[in-house]
Amino acid sequence: MRECLSIHVGQAGVQIGDACWELYCLEHGIQPDGIVLDSKKDRLENAKMAPMAASFDTFFCETRAGKHVPRAFFMDLEPTVIDGIRIGKYRSLFHPEQLVSGKEDAANNYARGHYSMGSEIIDLVLERIRKLAKPCGGLQGFLIFRSFGGGTGSGFTSLLMEQLSKHYGRKTKLEFCVYPAPRISTAVVEPYNSVLTTHSTLEHSDCTFMVDNEAVYDICHHQLGIERPSYTSINRLVGQAVSSITASLRFEGPLNVDLIEFQTNLVPYPRIHFPMTAFAPIVSAEKAYHKAFSVSDITTACFEFSNQLVKCDPRLGQYMACCLLYRGDVVPKDVNAAIAAMKSRHSIQFVDWCPTGFKVGINNHPPTMMPGGHLAKVQRAVCMLSNTTAVVDAWARLDHKFDLMYAKKAFLHWYIREGMEEGEFSEAREDLAALERDYEEVGQSLRYDGKNEY
Repeated sequence: MRECLSIHVGQAGVQIGDACWELYCLEHGIQPDGIVLDSKKDRLENAKMAPMAASFDTFFCETRAGKHVPRAFFMDLEPTVIDGIRIGKYRSLFHPEQLVSGKEDAANNYARGHYSMGSEIIDLVLERIRKLAKPCGGLQGFLIFRSFGGGTGSGFTSLLMEQLSKHYGRKTKLEFCVYPAPRISTAVVEPYNSVLTTHSTLEHSDCTFMVDNEAVYDICHHQLGIERPSYTSINRLVGQAVSSITASLRFEGPLNVDLIEFQTNLVPYPRIHFPMTAFAPIVSAEKAYHKAFSVSDITTACFEFSNQLVKCDPRLGQYMACCLLYRGDVVPKDVNAAIAAMKSRHSIQFVDWCPTGFKVGINNHPPTMMPGGHLAKVQRAVCMLSNTTAVVDAWARLDHKFDLMYAKKAFLHWYIREGMEEGEFSEAREDLAALERDYEEVGQSLRYDGKNEY
């Protein structure tokens, strides 16, 4: 077995996790109490179900009583959000030890999450993760869900990642992060938290998939026609993207992508590990009847700015690597034709040192939509993970906001009184400046002349 442990940290991580596990259960026919649906129809399709069951053991652990328990761990420094899971529809799905909450939150403060509050709970969290990892025959790695801007998401996750590197050295660590949006902000000190956490997790994370609230808000508003998008509708859309990324780990398919394959194909250098996420088709139930989505259509849609889950224009940079994860009614012939058509476009620029550029995953299981949700049921979908130099704009934007506050030493005393030193701020900012330079360097073309031969 190649098991994956999902770790959900802070309010954003826990709420996205709630949406993801709700969707996984629906996809695998698992009821809220963890029992797999066993209707007559299922028994007739037993031949189909056998390989499917074998695959979803990577994400679910079966008890002797036949109950399926998610290989997941939820953690927040304050109890409200996790209490929502404890009394919610899926309360019977999780073991009580998988849900850990503190008594006092990190108050949007990286220092509280990493030092004062975080250090009190880290041993308990590591012990619970160890219990989840122990029964795994071949633990493949960790999927970590969190936000950059919150206190727990930024501070506690960086402390946890350091410990995971220490205890589970060579295991893959992939992150799904809510990146601070350009105009929508949930906390004044988001730039501080984001710069500090990026610096402290840069060497511990193998690959960080980014989404931002503003981009997902706009998709919900303009493409799904939701007048006032709630966090539930936002998280369900993010859940669809996460489900497409993890589908090849949970279902059999003609071209499966393993957890370690993501980083191998998407990360050209250890520090350049922040791919952007895009998903297609995003269509409301009302419009779906009037549209047909071919493999070519959904592939083209993924490269459009309006389908990106991060506010960052890929036309302003060059692609270093691109991973296209298809699911549903898709055959390799159509995928090859769609990719050939994309390569011929002038608007899609690849760096000259990466001539291949595309990694493809194909999974036969079509996307499942939440009943009563806004997304329409479709035959096929694609999630694109693209490592592009355009993401440097997002870092530059964040660094500029950090600089404006740090120049006046605004809000700094809240961090220093929790045990941080001012030097950590300047060190983190220097590291982010180096990251910006790294992105600029990889975007530079190779120059051939008579003297230098490559």
